[in-house]
Amino acid sequence: MPLQRVHCETRKACKPCCLNSGPLADDTDDMAFAIYHAMGLKELGRGVTGKPRFLSLLSSLLERSVQKNEMSQIKDVLTVFHGARAPSISIQQYIDRIYKYAGCSPSCFIVAYIYVDRYLERADAHLTSFNVHRLLITCITVAAKFIDDAFFNNAYYAKVGGVSTLEMNKLEMKFLFSIDFRLRVSVKTFQRYCSELEKEAGGCQIDRPIKPCGIKESWSTKDDSTTRSTTAAG
Repeated sequence: MPLQRVHCETRKACKPCCLNSGPLADDTDDMAFAIYHAMGLKELGRGVTGKPRFLSLLSSLLERSVQKNEMSQIKDVLTVFHGARAPSISIQQYIDRIYKYAGCSPSCFIVAYIYVDRYLERADAHLTSFNVHRLLITCITVAAKFIDDAFFNNAYYAKVGGVSTLEMNKLEMKFLFSIDFRLRVSVKTFQRYCSELEKEAGGCQIDRPIKPCGIKESWSTKDDSTTRSTTAAG
């Protein structure tokens, strides 16, 4: 099955990863550009390379949430996202790997962050070292398909995430049914989650853009009304 990503010949070779063993959106889009500036995010200068700073902030926030839950010894429900043991790769390394190889827009990571909260709330579950990696690759995969113009198939995302294609398909379907296919994200919610990451940075504005591609001002906020940030709490 061919990859669905355009210009896929330019992607970086994906090195193997196993959890069990331990083009950016077009910046000329007028509507997205207007929303992007309305959110107060800085513009990406041409030729800027490297990893967006917000990825480290997101990793730190998720890591702190995992540590808090595990130190509290919260009795958690077992889900399809739980592994038999915690992967040896850190959250930071895992997010960096996905950013390097998945080729999705920066917005996907914020939308995935929102999806993680939605799932945890609906499943009455908590983020732990046993489920965070599978939740991340699943939510980023779904976000890429929902808001990006081009994306890869599940076999490729599975390779990036260190799971089998069969498991990737299973995780995706379980996630979608668990949140009742509530994938839409309002600009207001997107901005709120960006603000949480800015707080993680001590109030400093995120230094790389998170373009809200595929997110429309006209979308209903109904899907967002009950969503609370479980990862940022406390």
